[in-house]
Amino acid sequence: MTLTLLLDLDDTLLETNTATFIPAYFQALSKYLNEYLQPEIMLSALMAGTKSMLASEDPAHTLQEVFEAEFYPKLGIPKVQLSEKIEYFYDHMFPELESITKRREGARELVDAAFAKGYRVVIATDPLFPRKATYHRVRWAGFDPERFELISSFETFHFTKTHPAYYAEVLGRLGWPDGPVLMVGNDVERDLAPAVKLGIKAYHVDDNPDPVRDNKQARKGSLTDLRAWLESADLTSLEPSFKTINAILAILASTPAVLHSLTADLSPKVWGQKTSPNDWAMIELICHLRDTEREVHHLQINTLLDDPKPFVPRPEAAVWAKQRNYLHEDGVTAGREFTSARIKTLEMLRSLTPEIWARAARHAIFGPTNFMEVIGFMADHDRMHIQQAWNILKALQ
Repeated sequence: MTLTLLLDLDDTLLETNTATFIPAYFQALSKYLNEYLQPEIMLSALMAGTKSMLASEDPAHTLQEVFEAEFYPKLGIPKVQLSEKIEYFYDHMFPELESITKRREGARELVDAAFAKGYRVVIATDPLFPRKATYHRVRWAGFDPERFELISSFETFHFTKTHPAYYAEVLGRLGWPDGPVLMVGNDVERDLAPAVKLGIKAYHVDDNPDPVRDNKQARKGSLTDLRAWLESADLTSLEPSFKTINAILAILASTPAVLHSLTADLSPKVWGQKTSPNDWAMIELICHLRDTEREVHHLQINTLLDDPKPFVPRPEAAVWAKQRNYLHEDGVTAGREFTSARIKTLEMLRSLTPEIWARAARHAIFGPTNFMEVIGFMADHDRMHIQQAWNILKALQ
């Protein structure tokens, strides 16, 4: 059984002391760019951009896009004038901040043991930094970034770690793996609580000498304790469950974000390429999700909301790929249309009361059910097709 191990970076694998590191980072960037603007203007723009990223729940825009939409207008300088300077800063100036940090005891041994056991290992750091800065910090912790299957950064992620959708996006980028998942981090509010809301088990890194113990949210101990525990743990106890309202909404929000990242660099040829004659191409899969969202999911939600004794229909959407000739559509356009339809779905769902989520219904296929279970079927449908998309792209590599 393969464990998917999600590892926080700052103050988990790398002793960062963010209260010292972040001001030093901001000061270094402001000093470097002081020939273009005043430090107080730079600081204000950085804080505004970061605040926008932290608040964003928009699956249509990466955190980089959210940040830059706030940052550059506040500077009053177009991106094109500063982009080369900022790239130089992250290549040559940012690495000087390594002296503020130091490696965490037990981190190397834990990561090496995880790879030796064949775990899927992810650096699940808050994607508030550019990729270059994040990779530098991974190296400061003593690791080659290329070893990890995924490292989150603001270029390709759409949610920060305060949102359960971040953890859904991580798992989606891995193809929604079956089997146990464990999130490891030092910050209860940012690393653990949102992961637990999604349905993931968590481990609280704390070097307090108390024995390893369980609490309501997470097992607790040092990185050395964690490595020892994983040697004998029953990994089936780390199987996630995605049946809560928080989990369902997080999965629904993450799906267009995941698909955007998975398909961002596809050529027109790959969009229409099949792994076998009976399988779907990526364009067929995206069109299926788009039309299911518009014509099935919206119909079901409206039926559940409008009818006091709802009967939930389930049109047969699998035949649409051939009937509607999806292979001749444009993948990028279909992806945008799916994202727009999904945002509408989320707007319909996010403000509903617990009473509505518990509303009884009858489903055309599954029989007696309720509102939450029907929406859960939609999240399950998403996960299944993300797995399919991931496998298609892996086979075509």
